Amino acid sequence: MNLRRYIILAIVTLTSALGDTFLDVGMKQLGPVSLHHLSTLIVALKLPWILAGIVLLIGFFISYLTALSWADVTFVLPATSFAYVVVALLSRFWLHEQITPARWLGIFCIVAGVGFVTRGPAYTENATPEPRIDPASQVSVPLSGTVAQQGVKH
Repeated sequence: MNLRRYIILAIVTLTSALGDTFLDVGMKQLGPVSLHHLSTLIVALKLPWILAGIVLLIGFFISYLTALSWADVTFVLPATSFAYVVVALLSRFWLHEQITPARWLGIFCIVAGVGFVTRGPAYTENATPEPRIDPASQVSVPLSGTVAQQGVKH
């Protein structure tokens, strides 16, 4: 794996953790939401913390899709579980939440388990690569070579 891929995984981790934390701050400002008054959630969309959290989670989604384009989900999802540690640290030191030793142990177990999962290859090689769809033209393009090399006439 090269440096750019580590950077994408770091972006996935940080945008996820920060986005979730920002949403938490915003919802605590708003207060409890009742199932009988779900329209209150529309009001939440006006809060800066909620908007920032949504923007960060959109960034998470884009970087997550990028990571999935070059690695298996069974690699990407566990590799980004370090977000649990970041959320716990943000919660403890920024939001001043109390985190029990049992929760810290649970977070440690999740992150330790990641070490086992990420030891394998990041991408499963297929014997015959499936063609990809070129988003600009919606034309199926083989992964190896160009259309002209595959014997297709223009």
